[in-house]
Amino acid sequence: MRMRLGRRLAKAAVLVWIGGATAYADEVGDDFRQNCFSCHTIGGGRLTGPDLKDVLKRRDKEWILRFIQGPRKMMDAADAEAVKLRDEFRGVVMPDIAGMTAARAEALLRLISEESKLEKSRFRGLSLIDRPLLPSDAAAGRELFIGVRRLRNGAPSCLSCHTIGGLGGAFGGGALGPDLTQASSRLGGAKALAAWLVSPLTPIMKPVFQKHPVHESEILPLVAFLQAASESERPTGPQSRLPFLIAGVGGGVFLLLAFDSAWRGRLRSVRRRMVARSRLQEGRDE
Repeated sequence: MRMRLGRRLAKAAVLVWIGGATAYADEVGDDFRQNCFSCHTIGGGRLTGPDLKDVLKRRDKEWILRFIQGPRKMMDAADAEAVKLRDEFRGVVMPDIAGMTAARAEALLRLISEESKLEKSRFRGLSLIDRPLLPSDAAAGRELFIGVRRLRNGAPSCLSCHTIGGLGGAFGGGALGPDLTQASSRLGGAKALAAWLVSPLTPIMKPVFQKHPVHESEILPLVAFLQAASESERPTGPQSRLPFLIAGVGGGVFLLLAFDSAWRGRLRSVRRRMVARSRLQEGRDE
């Protein structure tokens, strides 16, 4: 009886340990997916940044840990390897990850090492663009970009914050984000662009798209549209903001004239009534 109870307790302890280890692994995996996967794969090739498979065979562990914790700091210090990476990847500098600690960097590096041993890592990248991109894909992506079709998970349309060459008419698109005409070439191709759309890292986009991620079925059309724009269009440039300026100034002048006209008439009416009352009071006093 005691032996059976002991075995049950031991089994329960093992299950609790396995459950805790799985939860921890999932937490680290989510960390990688949210902060690294848009620029790096593990065994899937280069994106905006290098493929991290077997990175410990290429670089010193302590250097990698320092770089994960503060890439900007190492760049500012003109670290030779960091500068070499920047030059190799078209001037792109890895952004600092908010709240990064030594323990978190260790966990991420351990995850990369473990995933590198697998034949196919879960972070090897997307297979969404293994087939040729079609004109129909680009047409569907255009509708998603300008908001004719809503993004399935509730994120705002791209045009609300971005513009793109040849699109948007006289008023173009939003000015909060950069012009996306050459986004595909800037990031390093369609595959890197797809990975970025899965998990955008910019400070403005990240909190929005963590809650409302672009659906998998929408990645390919958006990539096709942006790829086509990169190949055929020029950046919109600052001239597209002129209609907004003209409309803003014109609207402001119109409103001022309207208010002036309304209030001028109101003041005259009030003044006439006050004068009439004053005269009437003077007549009574006499």
